Amino acid sequence: MNIEMIPIRKEQRSILRQLMELYDYDFSEYTKEDINEHGFYGYGYLDRYWTEETRHPFFIMVDGNFAGFVLVGKFHGCRYTKNENAHSINEFFVMRKYRKMNVGNFAAKYVFDLFKGEWEVRVLHVNKPALSFWHKIINEYTSGNNTFHTEPNPKWDGIGYTFYTH
Repeated sequence: MNIEMIPIRKEQRSILRQLMELYDYDFSEYTKEDINEHGFYGYGYLDRYWTEETRHPFFIMVDGNFAGFVLVGKFHGCRYTKNENAHSINEFFVMRKYRKMNVGNFAAKYVFDLFKGEWEVRVLHVNKPALSFWHKIINEYTSGNNTFHTEPNPKWDGIGYTFYTH
């Protein structure tokens, strides 16, 4: 199995938009979101990945097939770090077919290696599979050298990790 991370070009945004709909459909189990009057969930920040230099979109490819995406950004209001230059996983999606095959593991470690410095990763409390995934990956990647945040916040029902990559 060949896993690759490919930067997403602006002319490929329709592919990302379609994958984002699959992601939002899966994620609606936790967010309880509904589709809009046009039949879409919609992601309001999509075009910013080609207009803001602090945002970085990547396709996850497996054997030449689309398998998901990772959207990396900067601080943008994250709550566990005050560092405006901290990197953040804004969105992370691996299609069901490719889960439990180390595809997500590869993708997470790829972006951690690519963007050095402080990181913050946030996960909803109710998303048990994501909690397990990120706990394992971040602890493995940092050899346990990370901070796990569970402080309550009225704007965020989840936990977060902060750590550094070198």
